[in-house]
Amino acid sequence: MRIVKLNPGFHNRNAFDCGSEPLNRYLKYYANQHSKKDITRTYVLTDEKELSKILGFYTITMSYVKLSDEKILPVALIGRLGVDKAHQKQGYGEYLLVDALLKLLQASEIVGFTHIVVDAKDGVGQFYEKFGFVPFQDEKNKLFITVKTVRNSFQ
Repeated sequence: MRIVKLNPGFHNRNAFDCGSEPLNRYLKYYANQHSKKDITRTYVLTDEKELSKILGFYTITMSYVKLSDEKILPVALIGRLGVDKAHQKQGYGEYLLVDALLKLLQASEIVGFTHIVVDAKDGVGQFYEKFGFVPFQDEKNKLFITVKTVRNSFQ
């Protein structure tokens, strides 16, 4: 398995289907545009034998959480994560998440932020909770983990 930055001229986005139409649509139509505009970065898990085949993907970017009218918290955001239906329940989602966390841990050494936030699509918050993410009180599909917790888990 190999996780690389999406190459829209090489990776076959049209064959990808994770069962979530918003995630499929994002990968097919918006991931490349957002990358060109420096909005997000999309990383894909590829098949070892067929390198253009996408088994899964995730996106990362910087964002913020508004704590009050006067306070905002800079965070990293894992905005999307999906695994092709043919490859679900095989540990690829965990593999993608760990890779995203490691990349964000490296980024935290360059750009300051204290938390990593995920937008859990289609009610999959339990997946992230297994890794120590905690749901926001007012948004069940939005979860967070501290960079310190991630750092300690990899030491």
